[in-house]
Amino acid sequence: MGLFKKNPFGHILFLKKWLIRIFGLLTHRRYRGFNELSIEGSEIIKELPPTGVLFVSNHQTYFADVVAMFHVFNASLTHRVDSIKNVGYIWHPKLNIYYVAARETMRAGLLARIMSYAGAITVERTWREKGKSVKRDVNPQDTENIGKALKDGWVITFPQGTTKPWKPIRKGTAHIIKQYKPIVIPVVIDGFRRSFDKKGLWIKKKGILQSMVIKQPLEIDYEKDTVEQIVEQLEYAIEQHPSFLRVIPEEALQMEEELNEKRRWSYREE
Repeated sequence: MGLFKKNPFGHILFLKKWLIRIFGLLTHRRYRGFNELSIEGSEIIKELPPTGVLFVSNHQTYFADVVAMFHVFNASLTHRVDSIKNVGYIWHPKLNIYYVAARETMRAGLLARIMSYAGAITVERTWREKGKSVKRDVNPQDTENIGKALKDGWVITFPQGTTKPWKPIRKGTAHIIKQYKPIVIPVVIDGFRRSFDKKGLWIKKKGILQSMVIKQPLEIDYEKDTVEQIVEQLEYAIEQHPSFLRVIPEEALQMEEELNEKRRWSYREE
């Protein structure tokens, strides 16, 4: 790799590699130390093609979710199945992993701007800006940038566009799927909201078991499936369909907390 070789967005890959290495080393204990990360299904990652893959996930913090995915994906590519033990995997990271983020979020401070260089595709929200509701047309350049990233590598997106649970899937993600026809991999995360502050920069509570489940690719008919059908499929895949609310009573939540406690003890025994 040439010292000044760039990706399609003009980012110098040598600099990007070092940013990922540094952030990887600094954040590893957030998922294997202060808190633990339970991983399921990461064997799928190794079998994926190097480009044209779209990961869709629910969202709980601005940054901790996507950082965890960088760890899991890179660990999986070095044959670590459902594990991020031994952070050495971050020394040779996959440099064409991108993630979709709100432009205003990635411009909010120096740290966010630095993290943006590590792989953010910034987009302009069409429904909200600076905490206020707005209504604007989709910027075609944003869609083109996501397509450019898919052509170059993998893209992580959070189709609800918010860290609040049970919010509807934005139709823009379905339009992108129909237009660029990527392999769509659902990811379901949990525990990050309890572990971190809203931005995902500071640890709010220790001893929390975070989880990440990577599912099999969705079966999508890019030509025949409507936008509405794809949206509904995404809602079920990332477990954010309204029907899930009716099957999670208080008793189930209490059982989940008890199970998390048992898992924490099992990790300590390892």
